[in-house]
Order: sequence, then C-alpha cells, then structure tokens
Amino acid sequence: MGKPRKPKGRPISGWLILDKPIDFGSTEAVSKIKWLFKAQKAGHAGTLDPLASGMLPIALGDATKTVPYVMDGRKIYEFSVAWGEERTTDDLEGEVSQRSDQRPDAEELRALLPKYTGVISQIPPQFSAIKIDGERAYDLAREGETVEIPAREVEVFRLTLLGTTPNLAHFEIECGKGTYVRSIARDLGRDLGCFGHIASLRRSFVAPFAEDSMVPLSELVALEKIEDEGERLAALDAFLIDTSEALSSLPHLAVNDDQAHRLRMGNPIILRGRDAPVAEPEAYATARGRLVAIGEIAEGEFRPKRVFAET
Repeated sequence: MGKPRKPKGRPISGWLILDKPIDFGSTEAVSKIKWLFKAQKAGHAGTLDPLASGMLPIALGDATKTVPYVMDGRKIYEFSVAWGEERTTDDLEGEVSQRSDQRPDAEELRALLPKYTGVISQIPPQFSAIKIDGERAYDLAREGETVEIPAREVEVFRLTLLGTTPNLAHFEIECGKGTYVRSIARDLGRDLGCFGHIASLRRSFVAPFAEDSMVPLSELVALEKIEDEGERLAALDAFLIDTSEALSSLPHLAVNDDQAHRLRMGNPIILRGRDAPVAEPEAYATARGRLVAIGEIAEGEFRPKRVFAET
C-alpha cells in the first residue's frame, strides 16, 4: 500500500470576508482565494449569484468545519426591483416572460410589505441551486424544463422601502437562511400586477461578520505584485479572521492546555466549579484564545464533536 498523498497547499485556517464583485461566481471566487492563499481547503458560506455583489464569507482550512454556523446566520441585502417585466431567471440575466405597463407607487409598496415580513412561504426561482430529484434546478431550467419547485418557509425579519423612481424601487431586507431575494422581487411584481425582477443586489451582512470586515478582491489580487512569497502570504494572512469568530452565537468555554490536549484527542473533559455550565446542546472551547473544539455540555462534561488542529 502506498503512502497517503500529502495535501497540497498550506494548512492555514481562518475566515476571509470577501467583497465579491459582479460577474464573478461564488465557486470561482473560492477557487481564486484558495489559489492566492495557497490553502489546502476552502469553502464558502452562502452562494451569491454572479450578478450580485457583496459579502461572501470564505472559510480556509479548519474553518470549513464552522461553515454551517455562518450559513444559519441572518443576512442583509440591498436590492433594486425593475418593474414592467418578469424574467425567467428573476434577474437581468434571463429572458422576458411577462410584461406590464403598470407601475406601483410608494404607497402601494409600503402597504404590501407586511405580507413579506415574518415567516413567509416562498417558491425558489427556476434558476436556483435547489435539488429536484437529485439535479440542480438551474441545470434543468437550462435544458428547457419547467420544474415544480415546492414552496418552503423562510423568515424575513425586516423589509424596508428605501426609495422609488418611476421604474425602480430600492429595498433593504434582513432575512434568515434560504431566503431568495429574487423570489421576493418576482412575487412583489405579481401581487402588484406590474411584474418585476432584480435589477441590482448587494449583500452587506452575514452574521456574525460586520460590513467593515469585507475585503475587495482587487485589494487581494494587487498583492500578487509582491515578489517575495513569504512577504506576499504574510500580507494576505493579515486579512484573515480567527475561525472562532464564526461561533460567536454559541456558549464559550475557556480550557487549559491539558484539557485542550484531551479534547483534540477526541476525549471529554470534566467541568468543575460552581459556575460550570450544566447543559448546552452546542458550545465551543478555546485555549489561549485559539479554537479547540465544538461539542456538547452534558452531565458535567464537555464532549467534543469537532476538533481543531493546534496552530
């Protein structure tokens, strides 16, 4: 039996909060960041369409183990809806499928917004990553198939009208996991009888990462001009956010070096003291400020489920 193949790249871990440009796919962005950082592993938390810009959190190395916690976080988008046309993709990329000369005013829009706030039922776009019988909806749509995508419940915490022009309306939305803003635009247009599609879309927030943590792709690419590889990689690494930042919504436990070693070996540790937590379905442990494990607190123990390499 041959030796196991050594992973290519650096065993670097952390989050890079990319400000994704328009006309750049999420998968393409991840590949570019992985190449720039020479990372062994990379993944993203929440796809952004090529025609959308803004926050795309990218996990490198062990940070990929924390992607689900970011995927579940709240998101904020600013978007514009163009009235008068519904399109096959529900954005500028698709073909016009319905037209109307009718245009809504601000009063009509504000009156409709409560319908789109709270837990709502939503049908994802035909061109979406939803799987239908094992295939992506957008692959079926590109082949000319019209598929029945079941409605699903999503949560909208806030939908605000920012302004209007004769043919456009500008909104900000704060929403939960799985919400399609393109579907919001499509359904608003249908309810108003004027049809509509997304004209612009930008994501400004993905919990727990703040807008000011975003790094433009151009700023990262500009560092390629640094000839010394060590200096170049150090400049890139300065943009990384610690992996544990993705877990800020979970209870936190600080452990000592001996406990950290046990946890990294996959063993539980006993929690002592009057203030020791009693029961938590999920919590994370750190030692010397570095992430050690995600696990469960039960029966006086912290039981690791996912462990992180010492860096």
